[in-house]
Amino acid sequence: MGTLLFGFVTSNPENCLFTKVLNKGDVFVFPIGLIHFQFNIGHTNAVAIAGLSSQNPGVIIIANAVFGSDPAIDPDVLSRAFQLDKNVVKNLQSRFWWENN
Repeated sequence: MGTLLFGFVTSNPENCLFTKVLNKGDVFVFPIGLIHFQFNIGHTNAVAIAGLSSQNPGVIIIANAVFGSDPAIDPDVLSRAFQLDKNVVKNLQSRFWWENN
């Protein structure tokens, strides 16, 4: 049931975004300790089952990974996740995050 957009951002300095659209029966594994998201892009409810490990993820600067990823995370996803206006998200994404840490 449902369609989910899954994504994660690699660690500094690349902050590379990887995404995949999943449908019923699909499986996706997030690399340990990376910033990630799930977003229901379908028109029905979606169900996801998650399992977590207890390993130390190290340090990831969230602002760099979330707002400075390459390619950029869809502003619609971030505006809903952070309850921000889409223009605010676009403004944050336009900044050069590596220099602002």
